[in-house]
Amino acid sequence: MIERIGTGPRASKVVKHNGVAYISGQVGEGQGIKEQTEECLRRVDEMLELAGSSREKMLRATIWLAHMSDFAGLNEVWNAWVPDGHAPARACGEARLARPELLVEIIVDAACD
Repeated sequence: MIERIGTGPRASKVVKHNGVAYISGQVGEGQGIKEQTEECLRRVDEMLELAGSSREKMLRATIWLAHMSDFAGLNEVWNAWVPDGHAPARACGEARLARPELLVEIIVDAACD
């Protein structure tokens, strides 16, 4: 069975299937990479809760940065956010994001209830 949460005309916020929650890409507002990453991860937390999951159940994260020069700032916030011993598999790359002011987008897959 497939469950869709927060479905709009183009995408769902979360899609659940076979015990896995696929969370749509989250972005954050703010001036710098740290501020945008904090806001982005706050939104990921909201989506994990909607899915009946949590940071401890993350399986994989895909992170897109507008500039790889922001990698250290992203990691500073990310490392403080991920619970010890629960780091997901992760990929990080550089991409042109949907709007020029966006610096980071994070996509998460997580086990769910």
